Amino acid sequence: MNTALYEVDAQKLNDKLASELKEIEEFAMPQWAYFVKTSVARARPPMDYDFWYQRAASVLRQVYVKGTIGVNRLRTRYGGRKDNGMRPPRFRKGSGKILRIILQQAEKAGFLEKVKGGKGRRSGRRLTDKGRVFLEETAKSVR
Repeated sequence: MNTALYEVDAQKLNDKLASELKEIEEFAMPQWAYFVKTSVARARPPMDYDFWYQRAASVLRQVYVKGTIGVNRLRTRYGGRKDNGMRPPRFRKGSGKILRIILQQAEKAGFLEKVKGGKGRRSGRRLTDKGRVFLEETAKSVR
């Protein structure tokens, strides 16, 4: 197994992956994405113009690192603490719609595939060979 992805700084890898994903037509940012929050714990939508591609790059890296993963686990990963004013803050999950659309775009691009859960196996999505090669080649170019 090639460990190049684990040896590269995650932020640099995400930036490089995001710039690579901009060039792939399947990863087009929907028009509604400019107006929605990424979680109920957030006060406003993201201000970064390239937010969609940064999140897509981060999701692909998470699938590489964690293996088979579903939307619910990703919602937990991208959640945060909700400020409840005078009440104590509580953890809230991230937006499932954003993550689901990104996973569907990655499937359409051929980077991910759906996996049915069975005895002792998780259901969700995992990387295809094409996706693994794409991530590892991008990690090599970051070094």
